[in-house]
Amino acid sequence: MRTPLCEEFGIDYPIFAFTPSEHVAAAVSRAGGLGVLGCVRFNDPDELEQTLTWMDENTDGKPYGVDVVMPMKIPTEGTSVDLGAMIPEEHKRFVDETLLKLGVPPLPEGEGREGVLGWLHSVARSHVDIALQHRPVLIANALGSPPVDVIEKAHEHGVKVAALAGAAKHALSHVANGVDIIVAQGYEAGGHTGEIAGMVLTPDIVDAVGDVPVLGAGGIGSGRQVAASLALGAQGVWTGSIWLGTEEYQNLQSNAGWTEAFTRATSSDTVRTRIYTGKPARLLKTKWTEAWAEEGAPAPLPMPLQNLLVAEAHNRINASGDPDVISMPIGQIVGRMNEVRPVAEVMADLVAEFEQTVARLEKVRG
Repeated sequence: MRTPLCEEFGIDYPIFAFTPSEHVAAAVSRAGGLGVLGCVRFNDPDELEQTLTWMDENTDGKPYGVDVVMPMKIPTEGTSVDLGAMIPEEHKRFVDETLLKLGVPPLPEGEGREGVLGWLHSVARSHVDIALQHRPVLIANALGSPPVDVIEKAHEHGVKVAALAGAAKHALSHVANGVDIIVAQGYEAGGHTGEIAGMVLTPDIVDAVGDVPVLGAGGIGSGRQVAASLALGAQGVWTGSIWLGTEEYQNLQSNAGWTEAFTRATSSDTVRTRIYTGKPARLLKTKWTEAWAEEGAPAPLPMPLQNLLVAEAHNRINASGDPDVISMPIGQIVGRMNEVRPVAEVMADLVAEFEQTVARLEKVRG
């Protein structure tokens, strides 16, 4: 399974694991992959600082990365514009009425009412600044190329930059901006994703960008799929959803409803929608997503307004523990996530099945 990326990053396997949990990210790095910590949940700079210090101390000296959410074009936030005032009353009313109809209880007074500020450009920049004071080897951006000055700053610190792409033309733009690694994010993926399936997208991007390394992404949760990505020309894989079903993730999100929601789901139980952030993202299909698809529901707002609109609603939904309502970004690989397992076991299975797959193909070749 070794590719040039293994040598470049000092890892045993070219398995990159995006996760909002530092416990998962550290465990992946310790197991020979590259854990990539999602920073969007950190509203408090001090909390991110403490978490990255914990990563420095709990990865056994192994490398890790961070992931931010930063649009290349700087939006109006950070100026005198009041983003909250830009959210229509119709949308606020719809959210309140939907939560009432679904029986979602309110949060205790004062808890969880703040939006996730990491979706804001200015906050994402602060995440980069804090990360560069630690020892990540990679900064990934979920929204494509970060601004060129951010890429240059990362390079000055010896840190590579990765960017997600849903089409070959986007990948070419990333390369022109100085991005080092392209994540070919297929339609099957959880969270932000484009419209082209990984089987088509990965070779399209590999052919377009030439020598620039590409990671296959979208619905990858088995060694067979890792082998398929490498066969398509990728130098590794970018994984995400599969780590939501690990024991270590329970440190971040632990309730019976959450576990029941993904373990009972099939690969058909997801939906690609703008209701989570304002940009197309794949979520678990629940009564919450279905309410937004009903006739008369308002159209989702652009980023970051949609996130600000639904942030408290998501906190309430997730706190309720109701598996029929819970809001969860997750890919079509959810149909294979039938039990909660340790990260090390998931990694070992990925590697073992990859080796079995390659051996089987060699037999077929004769």
